[in-house]
Amino acid sequence: MTLFSRPHSLFLKKASFIAIFLLVQLTFSQNTPITISGESRTSSDFFKELKEKSGYSFFYLDDWIDDLEIGRDFENTPISEILETVLSGTQLNFYILEKEKRVFLLQNTVVYDELPPSFYQIKDSIGNTAVAENRGNLPPPIFYSQEVSQTAQRLPLIRIGKADQQNLRPTYTLSGRIVNAVSGEPIPDLAIRVKGSGRVSVTNGQGEYEMELPAGYNVISTSAMGIRDSEREVIMYNDGILNLQLQESLEQLQEVVVEADAVSNVEEAVSGSEEITSEESKDIPLVLGERNILEVAKALPGISSAGEGATGLNVRGGKTDQNLVLLDDAVIYNPTHFFGIFQALNPFTTEKVNIYKGAPPVEFGGRLSSVLDIETKNGDTQKISGEGSIGPVTGNLALEIPIKKDTSSLIVGARGAYADWILKALDEESLNNSEASFFDGIVKYHHKFSENSEIRGTAYYSKDNFSITSDSIYNYSNRLGSVRWAHKLSEKSTGVLTASNSNYNFGIDYEDEGNSNFELDYAINESELRYKLNTRLNEVHTLDYGLSAKYYAVEPGSVEPKGANSNVEPVSIDREQALEGALFIGDEFKVSDKLLFNVGARYAFYAAMGEATQNTYQEGAPRSESTVQDTVSYNSGEFIKTYGGPEARVSARYLFTPDFSVKASFNNSYQFIHTLSNNTTVSPIDTWKLSDLNIKPQKGYQATLGFFKNFKENMYELSLEGYYKRMDDVLDFKTGADLLLNENVETEVLQGEGKAYGVEFLLKKNRGNLNGWLSYTYSRSKYRFDGPTGEERINNGEFFPSNFDKPHDLSVIANYKFTRRYSISANFVYQTGRPITYPVGTFRFNNADYVTFSDRNKFRIPDYYRLDLGINIEGNHKKNKLAHSFITIQVYNVLGRNNPYSVFFVTEDGEVKALQSSIFGVPIPSITYNFKF
Repeated sequence: MTLFSRPHSLFLKKASFIAIFLLVQLTFSQNTPITISGESRTSSDFFKELKEKSGYSFFYLDDWIDDLEIGRDFENTPISEILETVLSGTQLNFYILEKEKRVFLLQNTVVYDELPPSFYQIKDSIGNTAVAENRGNLPPPIFYSQEVSQTAQRLPLIRIGKADQQNLRPTYTLSGRIVNAVSGEPIPDLAIRVKGSGRVSVTNGQGEYEMELPAGYNVISTSAMGIRDSEREVIMYNDGILNLQLQESLEQLQEVVVEADAVSNVEEAVSGSEEITSEESKDIPLVLGERNILEVAKALPGISSAGEGATGLNVRGGKTDQNLVLLDDAVIYNPTHFFGIFQALNPFTTEKVNIYKGAPPVEFGGRLSSVLDIETKNGDTQKISGEGSIGPVTGNLALEIPIKKDTSSLIVGARGAYADWILKALDEESLNNSEASFFDGIVKYHHKFSENSEIRGTAYYSKDNFSITSDSIYNYSNRLGSVRWAHKLSEKSTGVLTASNSNYNFGIDYEDEGNSNFELDYAINESELRYKLNTRLNEVHTLDYGLSAKYYAVEPGSVEPKGANSNVEPVSIDREQALEGALFIGDEFKVSDKLLFNVGARYAFYAAMGEATQNTYQEGAPRSESTVQDTVSYNSGEFIKTYGGPEARVSARYLFTPDFSVKASFNNSYQFIHTLSNNTTVSPIDTWKLSDLNIKPQKGYQATLGFFKNFKENMYELSLEGYYKRMDDVLDFKTGADLLLNENVETEVLQGEGKAYGVEFLLKKNRGNLNGWLSYTYSRSKYRFDGPTGEERINNGEFFPSNFDKPHDLSVIANYKFTRRYSISANFVYQTGRPITYPVGTFRFNNADYVTFSDRNKFRIPDYYRLDLGINIEGNHKKNKLAHSFITIQVYNVLGRNNPYSVFFVTEDGEVKALQSSIFGVPIPSITYNFKF
């Protein structure tokens, strides 16, 4: 039986013959060998000759092939193979119509002349199988949307990747690097969003990003603090790279609060972090008109100080020594001048400060409470520019100098004070002959070798001299330097190598009419080497990992007689040395678009080293000279005692909606260095003590939970965050302790436990004529010292409030712009009075009167509140001016509130009297002239 009748069989034979003939013709035509030279020829000439020799017509735009480099000859090679070779590595494909003898060059895309094998089934971006609708897994159709944000900069359409019929996917990977168009600096924490899909990616510290985009047409938008929003149409044909240069948002620089992107407060996993730019202190009225980024930090929830004019910050109930303050990666031990009234940072060279109150980045360690990472600006690489100010107390100047255009620059800043008149103006006769002065200077060099490598170096020095009595001159200084080399190892990995050195010292120069003149000196020095790598493994995992090593050298103090007639005996305390190191690794793990984890592990190691002698004491007895059991000597470099252990950094974010999230975090840390102080507030002559055989490192644990919400396209930010912190082996002093120049200082201190907890509320308005923020914190900070003997107990071993325990803390910052040139500002602060120890009675013994005191910190000084007002006047905005000016007229403490700094007690005529001291008990007006060129 046959399948077809004879006519049908004959028809099939003819049809088969014709098909075979056409196939042979097609194959022969496309594979006709051609010999052509491509060496040292322009692409245009090459294609002209190819046209002549092949007999094919070519269709393309000239600018598509302008950058083609042929670079080789072809001998007896089919035209299809020639085109495959020439166009490989480019965004161009080709399609040949053999019958018409035409060749079409195609930009990115391909022409399909048959259905792909997966025509009936495709997989979507999350792996679900779906039925295709007439297109198989071809890229989706391109629809050009006319919808454009009125506030965003619309950038030209761009095509990404080269379509490949063998690699058709529903999504493709887009990666790249985003930099500032003016400075060339990478833009970190910039959000890249795919409109209509909910996909979001964030740039890392090097401005790099990676994200999955649906195949075909997309609109991506970018937004970041201080950067103009942009939108760009992108057509994805394959994986590819898109590098962007974005413009700054000049309008934002006129706001008190630079707009914070939703990424930082809603979408990132890390909680308890704040970023403050130097510009934020520009319009905020502060004492004597001096910009102070650290004072702005105190207006944020969870950050305070012991009182007006107090040095140091207390973050979430922690002591001032529990903050790691970095200036361009180097530790600065005292970042303030003039008893804490002024910052020791030049506001015109400072770019920003990142504050981490919760789980800090995994590379940071050595402190329990917070990290303040202060970053200096890079200088302008295009032209010389500068900024300065003249105020009632200080003069300030910063210059940006290009060394090589687009490549390297120098920024130099210097400040000086003429503050003696303030002390003379205070209503205190004992201060009339006092004096005070300070200065600081900074130099930063930045050099960009290429897109993949850059180096920066910073040198800083500050010094304070003050005399508040007629016989003593005090001085203290900071000196630091750092070098940072950032380099790109591959498309997915970058590395940063940092070397730094820091030094802090203070001295007392004492002279009187007798023979007791002396000079006292103290110094602490540390050097650190750190190498950190960042690797973006894929869309889900981004790793940070590395190691660090630090060396401490402390000169605990020495006294030398001054002058030939001095009868002071020289004293010198043995030098202390120690090593501190860490290994760390962290992973930002994206479970889904809603759930994000940032987890990290860090192992901290510490070793106290000789040459030194250490006492051992009788077990169960209070430490004193009478309970010394043995004295052990250690050779130079020998380990005295080692400490260390693992540290965790865990943060999680769940995104309920694009503008509402909940975050939680946990971290623990070790601190191997302590301050020794028996003052209520921090003093410039407080000393730092290393952990050793008798003093253990501090340990801390903190857990947080917070809710973050944005309104009206990020115009408003709202956050509510709670925390609980526990601290072990924190240091305090015994009553009547003598800490300075004490060879056995461990006999004067106690180590106990602490706890702190609170709730922080923040409402910000980022844009509009009226902007600013309101912050409120309810917090408690308590300590307990419960030793085996009464001498080692405070308040009978019960928890008591710390010196800086202030349950209620309210701050309101507001700025209203009438026009682009005129605005008014206000700053209101209310705080619960800090704890204090009062005398509660007297008794008579051996014909002498003595005072009995209450339990430590049982009472409180009066509550603190203050209102500051300011008027800000911008110069005109003409473009061609020698310099642009800005005048601030401010009044600090408008209400004249006599806020107590401390309460002390004196005996007069047999009676104990309480006296109150204040720093600024009257309104303080100031006028500051700022200029920029």
